[in-house]
Amino acid sequence: MRKTLTMGLLLSSLLFSCSGKNKSSNNFVYCSEGSPTAFNPQITTDGTSNNAAAHTIYEKLVDFKYGTTEVVPALAESFSISEDRLTYSFKLRKDVSFHDQGKFKPTRKLNADDVLFSINRMRVKDHPFNKVGGGSYEYFNGMEMGQIIKDVTKIDDHTINITLNRPEAPFLANLAMSFMSILSKEYGDYLTTKNEKEKIDQYPVGTGPFIFKKYVKDSIIRFKKNEQYRGEKAKVDGLIFAITPDASVRFQKLKAGECHLVIEPSPADLDAIEKDEGLKLLSGSGLNVGYLAMNTQRKPFDNQLVRQAINMALDKEAYIQAIYLGQAIKAKNPLPPTIWSYNNDIKDYEHNILKAKELLSKAGHPQGFETEIWTLPVTRPYNPNGKKMGEMMQADLAKVGIKAKLISYDWPTYLKKAREGKHQLIQLGWTGDNGDPDNFLNVLLGCGGVEAGSNVSRWCDQDFEKLISEAKLTTDILVRTQLYRKAQEIFKTQAPWVPLAHSKVFRAMSKSVKGYQIDPLGGDIFKKVELK
Repeated sequence: MRKTLTMGLLLSSLLFSCSGKNKSSNNFVYCSEGSPTAFNPQITTDGTSNNAAAHTIYEKLVDFKYGTTEVVPALAESFSISEDRLTYSFKLRKDVSFHDQGKFKPTRKLNADDVLFSINRMRVKDHPFNKVGGGSYEYFNGMEMGQIIKDVTKIDDHTINITLNRPEAPFLANLAMSFMSILSKEYGDYLTTKNEKEKIDQYPVGTGPFIFKKYVKDSIIRFKKNEQYRGEKAKVDGLIFAITPDASVRFQKLKAGECHLVIEPSPADLDAIEKDEGLKLLSGSGLNVGYLAMNTQRKPFDNQLVRQAINMALDKEAYIQAIYLGQAIKAKNPLPPTIWSYNNDIKDYEHNILKAKELLSKAGHPQGFETEIWTLPVTRPYNPNGKKMGEMMQADLAKVGIKAKLISYDWPTYLKKAREGKHQLIQLGWTGDNGDPDNFLNVLLGCGGVEAGSNVSRWCDQDFEKLISEAKLTTDILVRTQLYRKAQEIFKTQAPWVPLAHSKVFRAMSKSVKGYQIDPLGGDIFKKVELK
């Protein structure tokens, strides 16, 4: 008890000293919603981990211009694409330093060897780091990057060519995604000599605006400003993530001055935030979708009629009002309506208990069946209260004879078990990473995503697969749009999910916070924030 109390006092003291109450401090405190699964974006897919590593520690060859989906040079000072769209050539910057991580001190600047090391770790099976940490590269494999990339070639110390097996329309945008972050080969070599390869995913060394300092599991992450950063340096000296899963507690910490910005405030607290003279609220249209996925490799969810029945049994409008408090719209497609190629002609399943029962009878389940619903353990933009939604789903399914047990886990375990297909029904969602429909339809529903773990419905339909694969071969937006619209029609009929909602995105913060923008791709990015 004494040790627990002492740790609590230490953490409280640290947060107080880093908050706005200490006027001499230039540390920014962010109340985040969960613990990262790792500190390497190559092996994570969740926004919580991206915020803790991808947007702080690492950089990519190209990036999205802050606050937009426009692709711009980053670690590459320039790039070119061959006329046949099969070769991408990148000229690397010569002034990029890797972080000094205490025991590891880099002796050189970024060069082509680091790019080869990073991409080939995911791509080449006999790479010395491929199997480190389990060898699971969900994004890379789910997006079939191993099949798309033919070779990565070092032309000289500061020139890299990436050659493709086939044209890939979203390829450049894909390179700007977090999983294509560039790691230090020299750090990898250092860990190899120490027989500590696994530390590459937990004690990160990158080139980004902040340097990782410390992580106390489920409590706090500390970063410091990177004084050697190649571009405009961070405006705060330190960055602290105060891990706070409960949205109401985050709000109380914000009011008390214990944090400067909070992720995903509860819909119930939005009015109070807007009325508080010391706070401000930002909002934006979320490029997201929340859904209930059905594991189609498990009975009875391998039966299309059962899946359609569940779509009819769930009262989505009730969820919008009770859980999102109206700050969302009903979903009918796997794409949000703000993304191009959204098929608005599709008619959603009606909420109809009698028809749902009829479909269950046709499927051979006139009395229903027993199942499990996994409920989200953290607040996400696409689902602010997984437990409450689970209880409402449980009641809706009971009306058609389906008895559902509610189950949950801590966030890292939840994601791990989902990737392994241990679930029956599972609440999840997605915020777009690059503004391309492929990032939803291929990653979440493509056949490659089944083995990679990003397709938690484990649904692989060859007609759907043919359409989304063909759509990637051309840069003609009109052609791609028609193919994606047809793919959404197949999704509607096959019903591997119940698409639930597309929610607005909110961030609450102290009025002293300047320079923060809502990221259209869902991240929290602090390299330009300051306290005034």
